[in-house]
Amino acid sequence: MFTDKESFKRAYLMKLMEGEGITQDEASPWDKFSALVVLLKEKMSFNRAIYKNSMSQGKQIYYFSMEFLIGRLLLNYLVNFKIEDLVREGLAELNINLDDLLEQEADPGLGNGGLGRLAACFLDSMAFLGIEGHGNGIRYKYGLFEQKIVGGNQVEVADNWLKNGYPWELRKPNKSIIVKFKGNVRIELENERMRFYHENYEPVLAVPYDVPIMSYDNPFYINNLRLWSAEALCGELDLSCFNRGEFKQATNFKSEVEAISYILYPDDSSRAGRELRLKQEYFFVAAGLGSIVRSYKKKNNCGSLQNFSRRVSVHINDTHPVLCIPELMRILIDEEEMDWDEAWNITVNTLSFTNHTIMPEAMEKWPIDLFKNLLPRIYMIIEEIDRRFVKDLTRRFLDDEVVIQNTQILRDGYVRMANLAVIGSSSVNGVAKLHTQILKKEVFKDYYRIFGYKFNNKTNGVSHRRFLLAANPKLSHLITEAIGSNWKEDACELKKLHGLKDDSNFLEQIAKVKYENKCRLAESVKTKQGLILDPLSIFDVQVKRIHAYKRQLLNVLKIMHMYNKALNDPDSLTDSYTFIFGGKAAPGYHYAKTVIKLINALSQKIEHDPQVKQKLKVVFLENFNVTQGELIYPAADISEQISTASKEASGTGNMKFMMNGAITLGTLDGANVEIKEAVGEDNIFIFGLTAEQVLNYTRYGGYKPWDEYHANCDIRTCVDQLSSGFFDNMGEEFRVLYDSLMIYNDEYFVLKDFTSYIEMHQKLQTLHMNQKDWNRISLVNIAESGIFSSDRTIREYADKIWKIRYRTVNNITPN
Repeated sequence: MFTDKESFKRAYLMKLMEGEGITQDEASPWDKFSALVVLLKEKMSFNRAIYKNSMSQGKQIYYFSMEFLIGRLLLNYLVNFKIEDLVREGLAELNINLDDLLEQEADPGLGNGGLGRLAACFLDSMAFLGIEGHGNGIRYKYGLFEQKIVGGNQVEVADNWLKNGYPWELRKPNKSIIVKFKGNVRIELENERMRFYHENYEPVLAVPYDVPIMSYDNPFYINNLRLWSAEALCGELDLSCFNRGEFKQATNFKSEVEAISYILYPDDSSRAGRELRLKQEYFFVAAGLGSIVRSYKKKNNCGSLQNFSRRVSVHINDTHPVLCIPELMRILIDEEEMDWDEAWNITVNTLSFTNHTIMPEAMEKWPIDLFKNLLPRIYMIIEEIDRRFVKDLTRRFLDDEVVIQNTQILRDGYVRMANLAVIGSSSVNGVAKLHTQILKKEVFKDYYRIFGYKFNNKTNGVSHRRFLLAANPKLSHLITEAIGSNWKEDACELKKLHGLKDDSNFLEQIAKVKYENKCRLAESVKTKQGLILDPLSIFDVQVKRIHAYKRQLLNVLKIMHMYNKALNDPDSLTDSYTFIFGGKAAPGYHYAKTVIKLINALSQKIEHDPQVKQKLKVVFLENFNVTQGELIYPAADISEQISTASKEASGTGNMKFMMNGAITLGTLDGANVEIKEAVGEDNIFIFGLTAEQVLNYTRYGGYKPWDEYHANCDIRTCVDQLSSGFFDNMGEEFRVLYDSLMIYNDEYFVLKDFTSYIEMHQKLQTLHMNQKDWNRISLVNIAESGIFSSDRTIREYADKIWKIRYRTVNNITPN
């Protein structure tokens, strides 16, 4: 293994020759990138071997998630190994630019938004803290989709991120698992015990691909992200069909099987789409648990799973992996021959569940007939879980039929996954203080009466090493010069920056770094989309999944209002503004796709207005992903976190912006509440209804948006422009947005919060005129961001849920 620049160069050239048998001059940029990745993987493998030989293996944590939005790994791992400068200089002496190699890496299509990015941050922090924590997910061949903007509209194309292969992964066909779908269950009575035999099933081969997970300054703790790919057990071709001339049928089953791991979140508007989604969820659950049980028996030299829950914790990230509960029961009862009570005790004590949303459409439920046909044995187990639960509940709550009905797993022809998750887990946590309170008092209030001891809060966090140290090197260098380097291991050390909030020179350096980051983003946008951004303007940013409750529409109405004012009074714009949007709309979500169209229509409207375009600009960044985020977060001046209060579970973008010195403009929703507690009300700009007010309105049928419309001429003007000829005769295209506000009662309180939002944005405009005060508030946000590191979150999971120890970092010790 290399230890200095010269040994690195020798090792790198050797790896380049070994890989493709080519010289440096013959190698393509991809060859050079792959050689560097392979070299780092060997370094990790060497370190892992040392760790495994020298350390005893403790409790294993397995984190099941439908998404792992890991982003590019190369730069992050160079930073984690503390060898970025060494490698950069060594490659430069070989006439190779490291930045060119970094651009060869694709963003893996393994997730969509905060759910997947959170999972990736958690894997990073587990590795950093020395916790043997492994991810379990699906290796999507085409990801969610690649977003193109054509004529202002979102167009989805396949995200072919694997077209050149993925050098970080290692295929392990010898560790494959057979997953069984459909068929029937035969029941036999053997030795006074019922035995269950799954017959005539459709087998699918789950093949694992392992991706190494390593973290900063802890090179010996190399964890694993295991991604499962679906393959046909019978091979490439049904030869008998082919020989009969049935050429399409010869490959039909293979294609049907492989479709399981093709796309993240396939459209579920049809029965076939719903079946595919349910197949995906059981596929990675069954494969993952099968692999865990096999590994457990090998590591512990035992044939029994009686101590399984003491050595293994399985964490369920939202409802997608909830089938872990009946699948583990199936393994324990059918394969390990345990009785029900013993199996149930082990299952509940092994599993823990994180809820990520209160939105009704995200509380998964499956039609019983679909479920029963696809997963006959699993349905039988769920039926028995439900029967026993209702029986026990009836004994405890004899006179409360409402509680019993609300908490059943099987109800109204559906299998309710969130209900199964709460009943079958030892812990149920929310992801922000407000979110957890809403779970207890609203969403799961009946469960809270029954299982109050299970409920707890674990506020989300993000990897500060990825989104500050690696993504914002100039700010990181400035911070290290000012307070030392301990903040890289312990993010709470950032509090020491408070000592510099009155240092004019340091505040000016903060502002200089922000400007340079804005220039960096502007250059990237110009290269990729041909758009010109002014880095001297205020960068006001909202990048996240496009959804009604996230209220991109409210942001657009604000910009329309500013535009309307500027037409009448050009001096109303005291600064230049660049409003930056980014995010994907689900392919079947017409409302969200119309919002994207509206953003782009407004952009064009302003761009063609010579009177206003010098002061206002609106841009929609195509195909927002982790790599784009790493450019955007350091460049933002204003962080728009404007979801309807009570609807956002936590948010993590708010934390990434805060770490990089952006000032939050937001509602008291999700983790914004805790950001306000951390920075103080003078250092965050809060507007709008509270969660309690929203919930009260909702209980009584909402509010009357027509009252706001008639009372406020600014609202009336903007709303009318959605359905008039304001957007070059595109009024009918935006009718769905007008109707959502005026006809369908403004479910997400856009107009109710409009005036408060405008007022608070104007306060931000005034603040920006005093750069010293602005920079001081920016610094306070950076200084208080340490509590939102995922290291803190994982320590809380380790202490309170998984009951495991972790390594000491800068005097932080386990409870």
